[in-house]
Amino acid sequence: MSRGRDGGAGVPPTKHRALLAAIVTLIVAISAAIYAGASADDGGTDQTPLASGRFPRGEAAPASTGSWVGAWSASPAAAEPGTETTGMAGRSVRNVVHAGVGGTSARITLSNLYGQSPLTVTHASIALAAGPGTAAAVADTMRRLTFRGSPRVIIPAGGQVISDVARIAVPYGADVLVTTYSPVPSGPVTYHPQARQTSYLAAGDRTADVTAVAYTTQTPYWRYLTALDVLSHEANGTVVAMGDSITDGFGSEVNANHRWTDVLAERLHEAAGEGRKAPRYSVVNQGISGNRILTSREGRPADNPSGLSRFERDVLQRTNVKVVVIVLGVNDILHSPELADRDSILAGLRTLTDRAHARGLKVVGATIMPFGGYRAYTPEREAMRQEINGEIRSGRVFDDVVDFDKALRDAYDPRRLRGDYDSGDHLHPSDKGYARMGQVLDLDDLKGAVPVEA
Repeated sequence: MSRGRDGGAGVPPTKHRALLAAIVTLIVAISAAIYAGASADDGGTDQTPLASGRFPRGEAAPASTGSWVGAWSASPAAAEPGTETTGMAGRSVRNVVHAGVGGTSARITLSNLYGQSPLTVTHASIALAAGPGTAAAVADTMRRLTFRGSPRVIIPAGGQVISDVARIAVPYGADVLVTTYSPVPSGPVTYHPQARQTSYLAAGDRTADVTAVAYTTQTPYWRYLTALDVLSHEANGTVVAMGDSITDGFGSEVNANHRWTDVLAERLHEAAGEGRKAPRYSVVNQGISGNRILTSREGRPADNPSGLSRFERDVLQRTNVKVVVIVLGVNDILHSPELADRDSILAGLRTLTDRAHARGLKVVGATIMPFGGYRAYTPEREAMRQEINGEIRSGRVFDDVVDFDKALRDAYDPRRLRGDYDSGDHLHPSDKGYARMGQVLDLDDLKGAVPVEA
């Protein structure tokens, strides 16, 4: 559904706009200052792989032909409760992630954003899972990961690091095992709590184990790992989906990859395989449950940072990003304090669009879906939702619009999700609802770009 974005009717009067712009600018400035101080890099994120002769047994290699794209990602969302003292010291963390595109080589990003002390990783590995729902690896795919040629890396508090390139064939749809081991306490663990994917823990350094014997503890979290990139011939760019719990896939079946972003990635993969004239893009998911456009939670850095404050990290810094799909706003309506009004929310969304345009990125935005029957529902909040959706549909907020509201609402009571699209809490979709979201987004709306603003 194509919409041109312009000034048009529905924009607040000049003085009101100036006030809103000042509020949004203040939010961005404060959030960015806090985040920048916490996530500053120490120079350990050099993405240039070292010469292949320096790596043993061909486990890593320089980049060859193809395009680097995001195969998977997750936003660092918070400091994990209960890990303030020891972190994951003495345990192997085996994250299981699902590759949304295939590639011939891979690299990962590890984050210590919420750490209060350096995180020392002495060993890390990558391998293909032997099957669904297991910590076991396909033996001949196990690769040791290095960082500037060393298996050991120290990630400063608030920092991140990108690994050297590992030579490993990653098929589309494969479950990938990324394992890290840290022998010393590192303080709070940077994690993503709503993984909808089972990962594993083992005592001791079991990073090279191809069996699942030592991995006796299951966990619903992703820890430290925030990105898996691949060198791909299947895609030449990345779509970033930025949203809240609805993008995070809250309520979808665990280990099934039924988020709406998974469905979209499958459609793009099938279209490319069939030779259709669709964008050759991968999809990465930057949803954080409970996320809002305008406000973050407490902490330095803030747990669950606002969309405005995390946009640089979670969208602009993603690998080879071409398009961003924004699905935010419902939590601002339902939970935010005094800033939760129609014009402030729209000003926030327009700010995100402007920042994407400054980098030449196209923006597809979603209408806010119904929440009638949810515990925080009120007629006033419903009226605000309708007003915001009206402005989004007008084309004055985003470049193109995906109308998730229209696609999932009950035809007989448009304040509610349709029964079979409702997970049961009247806010989050069911697996069928997520599938509908992934199907309704027009692939043609992902085409094109926006000229970089001077």
